[in-house]
This record gives sequence, structure tokens and C-alpha cells, in this order.
Amino acid sequence: MSIRRLIAPVLAAVLVTAGLLAPSVAPARATAALPALPAHWPSTRVELGLADAPGGAAALAVGGFAFRYQYLAGGVNTGNGWATWNTNGQFVSFYIADSVAHGITPVFPYYQLLQSNPSSGADEKARDLSNLANPATMAAYFADLRLFFARANGSTPVVLHVEPDLWGYIEQGATRTDDATSVPASVASSGDSALAGLPDTAAGFAQAIVRLRDQLAPNVILAYHLSVWGTNHDISYSNDPDPQVDAYAARAAAFYQSLGAAFDVTFTDIADRDAAFKTAIYGDAGASWWDNADFVRYARFIAGYVGATGQRVVLWQIPLGNTKMRALNNTWGHYQDNRVQWFLDDPSGTHLALWRDAGVIALLFGGGADGTTCACDAQSDGTTNPAAINGNTRVSVSADDDGGYFRERTAAYYASGGLSTGFGVPPPPPPPAPATRWFAKAAVSPTSVAKRHTVTLTVRVRSSRTVRARVEVDVYDPNGHRVYRHLYGVATYKPGITRYVQPRVYLSAARAVGRYVVRIRILSTGGGLLAANASAATFRVHR
Repeated sequence: MSIRRLIAPVLAAVLVTAGLLAPSVAPARATAALPALPAHWPSTRVELGLADAPGGAAALAVGGFAFRYQYLAGGVNTGNGWATWNTNGQFVSFYIADSVAHGITPVFPYYQLLQSNPSSGADEKARDLSNLANPATMAAYFADLRLFFARANGSTPVVLHVEPDLWGYIEQGATRTDDATSVPASVASSGDSALAGLPDTAAGFAQAIVRLRDQLAPNVILAYHLSVWGTNHDISYSNDPDPQVDAYAARAAAFYQSLGAAFDVTFTDIADRDAAFKTAIYGDAGASWWDNADFVRYARFIAGYVGATGQRVVLWQIPLGNTKMRALNNTWGHYQDNRVQWFLDDPSGTHLALWRDAGVIALLFGGGADGTTCACDAQSDGTTNPAAINGNTRVSVSADDDGGYFRERTAAYYASGGLSTGFGVPPPPPPPAPATRWFAKAAVSPTSVAKRHTVTLTVRVRSSRTVRARVEVDVYDPNGHRVYRHLYGVATYKPGITRYVQPRVYLSAARAVGRYVVRIRILSTGGGLLAANASAATFRVHR
């Protein structure tokens, strides 16, 4: 990638023709094909959020922000984890109360495992994986997670962003390509009675998180973290052709599916430090700067992941630098980047719409290290207007370290009414391939159930010829929100032989009353859709 180069005219023409980038209209992906929004998601427009310390909700509310986020860190068995910041974990209670009082949804990146004791290994990956497999560490970890859910339980949405980076390290540590079931973890062996029967693998770890949430705090929206580098290749730093981007997206989706755990939404970070910060501090010679083609390429990756997993995506920890304001002179706290302006200073609206049509529903901004640019006066140096560099001629509009640009652009975005998420329902499935006929039906027992009870689904699948495939079982509530998903492993289907699975679905107190629909999808070993039954069975939930 060249530093801030403009997209070549020929490439721009190709993108316009393909509907990926257009001069005056939004990118041409039908919003009806997008997956449903996560259960309890608080908005049907693309929302903005910001890293925010305790006590900051009132100021963010004035700016119209829908989300604020605060790390929970420090590790377990250390004596200084988040649970100690206020007595018995009340830090979370206070942060939630402040957020809710000002109409903002709180987001907690839960970054505990790496910092926990004891850990061994020469790097973050080794330390994360050693802790994940340690029964004593994981017993303390699950107790810590229980405390979070106890503090977060309530009637309003709270987002738990589970272990940024960890899933990428797990994917890299898999002994079978992109298969979380091949990575050891202490789950049932941790001794937590609620986790009995779950496998001692990274997939079991993911399933444990979902199980504890369902039991203890069903209002919590669980966010999985997608690290693009989990495949051992990072498209952020390469100009890969479209087929290769699609292949990496399929691998990322396959890894998520190998967890067998129904997270509600996926977070991903496209950069956690300003591009000029990485040049000055890490000496990357400008490799972190993105041009138009890089933004389009990454959106394609996200679209492939969303299409294969049915997960909407939140962009998280987006750096706050810009190339507009004189305050950004590439000194400590004042580093340049172009992501804020690419998303929020595009008169045509096509940039943000491109990513919305890929499946993105929110953008959360914040630096991932000390010294990155802040949309605040973190450097306490007031309004600064040093000599212009690289054409950044605008004078500051506030004392914020970015010259006030981010808050100016977010105010303009919300004043415009924002961009709809294009809320959709699962699309009608394509017919099965002519060479293969599938039978996929389900029965439910009981067919009418009260909240806080469980239904058993008996799913029957067979094929007209011998095929290796996977079965996915989904349940949707009366509002079209998916409340359950289980993706079964690859199996061989033969003519005349019916295979059965019997998942059990717990209907928590938070679930809606009314008619629920069971959907069955048959997927190829590579994740492609072979057949589906969008209404394989129904049942009713009552109070």
C-alpha cells in the first residue's frame, strides 16, 4: 500500500461497475439479504460510540452517541482485576447506571485471560493458551465472569465484548485448521457445576460463556471478536485479490462456526492505533495507511464473513486521527490517520453505506495505546494550531487533541438522521441443487412452553445421494430475532438413511411471548448453502 494514495481511475471504474463504490448512490447490496439484528440491539440505524471513562456519559449524550465502552482488565488471581476497582465488582454497576441514565448502551471489552495468573510462555499467544488450559486459572475466570453477569443483569441491554485477540490466538493454535475443538481449554474440568458436560476445548469455552449468560444475565449481548490475522495472514497489510480475500473470509467464518456457540454479534478492529503513530513509534514506513481500495477490500472480507455466519459486525477501537486539522502534527497525542474522515466526511455517503451493506451496524472509536490521538484534551495542551503539515490547514474548533474534528463530524452525522442498518430477515433459501434432494424437518416437544422452560427439537435430515455436509439449527422469536443457533460437525449423509440431532433450547425469562420458528440449513464442508427449510417447525412460548 502506498501512503494515502488515491484510488486509481481504472480501479474506481471497476468498483463503480461492480456496485462496490458509486459516485452518488449507496453500494448495491440489497439490505433484505442482511442478517437480523442481534436480540436486544438498541437501534435500527448505524450508531457511533467512543471509549469513555467513568462519569463521562452525560457529555457523550449531548453528542448523540449511542454507545460508550470501558475495558474490564487486570486478570484473575492477580489482586487488581476489575472486580477490585470498586467493592465486589460495583464498578460495572456504576458504569451501567451512568450509561442508562443518559440513554447510552454500555460496552465492556472483557480483557482478562492474558493478564491472569499464573501464565507461562514467551508471547501473548502462549500465555493466553496456557491460561485457557489451566483448571485453577479457569475456575477463577468463570467466577469472575459470573460476577460480571450478576452486576450486568437487568432490563436494559449491556454488551460484553469477549476477549479481544484471544480468538485469533486460538485459531492460530489449532492443530486442525480453523477448528476450535482442537485447542485445549479447562471448561468442565474447571469445577464450575453449571459447565458440567461441556468439552474441555476452546469451543467448550465459548459454549460456557453463552451458557452462563443465558442463565445469569439474558439481557447481555455477547460479542465475539474477529481477528483477521487469526488465519496467519492479515489483509490489512496486503493487496490481496478478491478470490483470496473471499477465501480468508470463509476461513474466519469456519473458525467461528467451529465454536458451536451462538454469540449475538461480532466485533472487529480494523486498526487500534493511528497510522502516523505506527510510523513514528513502530517504524512501519507507512504500511498502516489505508487508501480507498483497502477500505473496499476489507468491507468485502466482512461481507463474506457476515454472509457465512449470519452475524452482524461492529467496528471497534477505530483510531481518531485525521489529516484535516493543524492540531494533528504527528507528535505525542496528535497523530494523523484517515479513518474518521473516510467514514464520516464523505459527502456522497457511499463509504459508510458500503460497510453497512457488508453487515456493519456500529462504529466505536478509541485509541488502543497511550499517545494515540484522542477526541479530548488528553494532553492538556489546549487548542493547538502548529504549522500545517501534509495539507492539514484547518484550525482547531475545540481543545480536543484532534482539533475537535471527530465531534464535529459525529454531530453532522446525527444531524443528518444517520444511516439505517437495513434491518432484514433471513432471506428465502435457494432451492437445492438438482443433483441432490434433501429432506430436513423438525418436531418440537412440547409445542407450547412457558418461559424458563426447555423445548427439545428433534431434527431429521437425509439426502438423495452420498454427501458430506453440516447441519445448522436456528430458532427465531416472534420479532425475527435469532435466539438459538447450533452448527453440527461434518457428517456423511447417505440415501435412505435419516440422521437425527436433538438440541434442547432454554427459553429464558427475557424471551418474547408468541410463535417461534425453527430453521434448518444444510451447509457444504466449505460453508456454502446446499439446502434449507426456513420453517421446519414452530412452537409457542407463553408466560
